[in-house]
Amino acid sequence: MEQTQDFTIPRLGECTLPSPMSGIRFTGDEEHILFHSDLNELRRYLDQGSEPPIFEAAGPREKIFFDPSKLTCGIVTCGGLCPGLNDVIRSIVLSLHHHYGVRTIYGFPYGYEGLTPKFNHQPVMLTPEVVAPINEMGGTMLGSSRGNQDVPMMVDTLERLKIGILFCIGGDGTQRGALAISEEVRKRGLRLSVIGIPKTIDNDISYVQTTFGFETAVSEAKKATYAAHAEAAGARNGIGLVKLMGRDSGFIAAYSVLVDNQVNFCLVPEVPFTLEGFFSALKQRLERRGHAVIVVAEGAGQELFEATGERDASGNVKYGDIGIFLRDRIKEYFKKMPMEVNLKYIDPSYMIRSQPANPHDSAFCLLMGYNAVHAGMAGRTGMIVGFWNHRFTHVPTPLAVSQRKKIEPLGRLWSSVLASTGQPAKMI
Repeated sequence: MEQTQDFTIPRLGECTLPSPMSGIRFTGDEEHILFHSDLNELRRYLDQGSEPPIFEAAGPREKIFFDPSKLTCGIVTCGGLCPGLNDVIRSIVLSLHHHYGVRTIYGFPYGYEGLTPKFNHQPVMLTPEVVAPINEMGGTMLGSSRGNQDVPMMVDTLERLKIGILFCIGGDGTQRGALAISEEVRKRGLRLSVIGIPKTIDNDISYVQTTFGFETAVSEAKKATYAAHAEAAGARNGIGLVKLMGRDSGFIAAYSVLVDNQVNFCLVPEVPFTLEGFFSALKQRLERRGHAVIVVAEGAGQELFEATGERDASGNVKYGDIGIFLRDRIKEYFKKMPMEVNLKYIDPSYMIRSQPANPHDSAFCLLMGYNAVHAGMAGRTGMIVGFWNHRFTHVPTPLAVSQRKKIEPLGRLWSSVLASTGQPAKMI
């Protein structure tokens, strides 16, 4: 990813009010985090006498834009479930209430539907008491939905309720919706901040090092790969096949391999393969070791299916079920050999994404929510809270949705996967 757009964060105006927070380290507007951490990359800019690309640092500001005593805020959660959603909701509410003294916080049910009157969803008043126990539960207390809604109609709702900051928790589609809302708000000249919190179990948001819930997902995936190995190793020519989430980016599959190096094949969307190449490598593995464990991301091997052109409510192309497809084709292939195999298929996808966040993710969610509140209170808008080089950052929403983050087939992560599995670099 190169710097193709401005990293500048839009602001609603000058921050003139003293923050009610005290006894903490404030973040100065001059603080930034380097996009590039490699010295050779930095030298390209330094040798040209230009400033390298930098993110604005996240954190509480000494001066804020909104008067907390007059402020009303809203929260929406959109898209699929992900570990940590409730943690982020709770964090935002607690920070608004205790750090800034905001007393009116609405939760809009079922994502952007909650901002659209025709669905007749009533906003939920969120208080510290209401959100106190929700971090112990998976899912989202607000409910979620997919699909686009009428942007002017949603902004009408925000205007009517006098919302000053809207927090949008969701993935790529959600943030595109948040960007559309912020653009409509700008056209109307409203003092309304739109802050995104990136939520994607696939960890595929650009310019963000990692997203909440991803670590929990990888941790839960290990249970499936462990079971697959036990089943495979316990049978003659045993094969354990695990399908994990990852529509366009195979990060969960890749990291599950590094967590459990008993996996022998990892198939991801970024690295194409043919059935002939894969089956040949699988046969050699069985002849050599007597068992094999395969992890496949849901978006892998889509070129093996005939395109239908169908799309889901979010506008995403409907993918073929690569897990079932491989399960059946593997059995057919070895039956023709003939070679007896014992295959066990495991799909833990919905079990993984509905889990509560693990301790590390819970802490990450807390800080993500805090920094979203700090950004909104300081009048930032049209941005998401990011995480880069182990620091929280502000990322312009257009930059974040400009492309999906993917595994680089020639990069270090995929090289580590190949070293761990021992699979051929090319199976075509």
